[in-house]
Amino acid sequence: MASHRKSKSDGSSAVPNALGIDTFQLLPSPPPNSKSFITMSSSSGAAGTVPAVLNDMQENTTLNAQYEEKVRPCIDLIDSLRSLGVEKDLALPAIAVIGDQSSGKSSVLEALSGVSLPRGAGIVTRCPLVLKLKKVKVGKPWEGRLLYKDNEVKLGSTAEVEEEIRRAQDIIAGKGEGISEEMINLEIKSSEVPDLTLIDLPGIARVAVGNQPKDIGEQIKRMIRKQIDKQETISLVVVPCNVDIATTEALKMAKEVDPSGERTLGILTKPDLVDEGTEVKIVAVMRNLVIPLKKGYMIVKCRGQKDINANQTLAEAIKKEKAFFEDHLHFRPLLNAKKATVSFLAERLTRELVDHICKSLPHLENQIEEKLQTTVRELKKYGEAIPRSDKEKLTFLIEKIQRFNDNLSEVSRAEEPVEAEESRLFTKIRKEFQKWKQQLDQKATRLEEHLRDEVEEYSRMYRGKELPGFINYKTFEVIVKQNIDDMEEPAVHVLKIITDLIRADVNTIATNHFKAFPNLLRVTKVYIEDLRGQAEKTSEEMMRWQFKMEKIVYSQDSLYSYQLATSKQRGVSPFYTYTNADIKEMAHHVHAYFKIASDRLANQIPLILQYHMVQQYISNVQTSVLELIGEREDTNVEQLLRENGEIAQERHALQCSMERLRKAQQHLAKFVVNL
Repeated sequence: MASHRKSKSDGSSAVPNALGIDTFQLLPSPPPNSKSFITMSSSSGAAGTVPAVLNDMQENTTLNAQYEEKVRPCIDLIDSLRSLGVEKDLALPAIAVIGDQSSGKSSVLEALSGVSLPRGAGIVTRCPLVLKLKKVKVGKPWEGRLLYKDNEVKLGSTAEVEEEIRRAQDIIAGKGEGISEEMINLEIKSSEVPDLTLIDLPGIARVAVGNQPKDIGEQIKRMIRKQIDKQETISLVVVPCNVDIATTEALKMAKEVDPSGERTLGILTKPDLVDEGTEVKIVAVMRNLVIPLKKGYMIVKCRGQKDINANQTLAEAIKKEKAFFEDHLHFRPLLNAKKATVSFLAERLTRELVDHICKSLPHLENQIEEKLQTTVRELKKYGEAIPRSDKEKLTFLIEKIQRFNDNLSEVSRAEEPVEAEESRLFTKIRKEFQKWKQQLDQKATRLEEHLRDEVEEYSRMYRGKELPGFINYKTFEVIVKQNIDDMEEPAVHVLKIITDLIRADVNTIATNHFKAFPNLLRVTKVYIEDLRGQAEKTSEEMMRWQFKMEKIVYSQDSLYSYQLATSKQRGVSPFYTYTNADIKEMAHHVHAYFKIASDRLANQIPLILQYHMVQQYISNVQTSVLELIGEREDTNVEQLLRENGEIAQERHALQCSMERLRKAQQHLAKFVVNL
């Protein structure tokens, strides 16, 4: 994309951003004393005149083309993403309007939109209102549309807006004074509005009154904070001039989430209520000397309740606003600096929004891609939705069971995929086998340490006619059998540990495959547990048989002779250095034989467990689960595939999210291509 500088008509320049969209004053402003006006319909339907916020642009073909190419597409892009519901997945660039109760917030929005919004005492904005203003060509009729929940209300005139919003709030938040976070969308197309999208939030209430919930203040603050805490949101903070700006709750909240004020624009209202002699304080605020904000402040004078009661139209209010600032000694310089009137505010807000959108787009594109990848991964965990026909359901069930069995086969072969920092089942089992070998080695060490006492005890009780140095075979046999017998229960304990590992792993696999189908999962877990019990029982029997066989003292002569020679060559423990020849000789023989028996047990116990607890057990589970789709007449596919309602909802939500995000990607792609 081009990276050169574009020159503006006034000689200044702008630097294109990463997407090739120039950041500069997109909407030219009329001079403070300009006499150009356009017609605007008031809330009562009467016609009036207002300063032409975009009039110069209409008179200048080049600027108008620039506006069509740069401004409208940016705002339309974000509005289209918002219409898709992408805000459910991630934050979008937005301007949120916040203020304390009676700050003049509604008056500002009315002046910008040309329609009357709900007013009155207490909380009148009870749901977030997304106000989408779209400028159309002069001559096209005014269009309005209100969308909330599953309702769409086409508005015939500006006079219908206020009542329809009240009705929508009653439907969403209930009749009364409660609030709701569910949004109402008001779309207005007119030749007399700026291209702008704002989110109007409830005014901050300090104490509950009337039928309001006792925690209404905290509810509103939570709702506001949820919006303005997003880095993608510009906070438009409305503050009346007749209060101490430092005490306003709205500005405090904005400073909490945006300490540097980079995302905050202050709007001062009700300048006509300032006490004489205190105007300099307002000017100081406007000069950013009191509570500095990077975006600074604007000041406007809108209709008050007195004006409304006097049937003053919006058009008349805007005309009087301009006259007020032109005639004001202290505030006239603010008008000359384009920091006063709704007209300049509309221009400023459009510029801020478009600039904010342009800066946010690269990050937004990355966010959508990352969120889409995450959603696809999550959706994969829930699997596909259940088909409708009986034949398709049976096929679906067969495929589900086959994938489950395939996963078990991978476990049996020690080839199952695992997440980062996790271990395969056989890796965990192998560690237990290693611990078993360590127990046998430790037993051999302890045997040497206590052998002298054992041999002396048996020699004292059972020694026959043999001379020193000749071992008593009975003594040897009893010592060997006793020490092997000591390892039987530790071996059974290893079985328990291995069983728990396998049970947990197979249950996890079943849950991952069948968690959406409680009946299928329940039946599968019954098989898993029953067959696990059988496999564990068989394994224990085989292990105990192994220890019974080990009590038959036997070894091939060559193996035993080799181990005995190795033992004698190695020498005996220092415990036997000063003892008699009987004990030394016995130590060599016991050590040699226990090494042979220990090696047998070190391998044989793991082989028994692998065969019965892994291979046979998993194979039996696979066979039993497959029988669910066999020729049995009592197989109820419908029952087995009865889905968990929460999981079905979650899958549907993820599918909707994925669809939204993919459409959002398409919108972004088209936008970038058309730059």
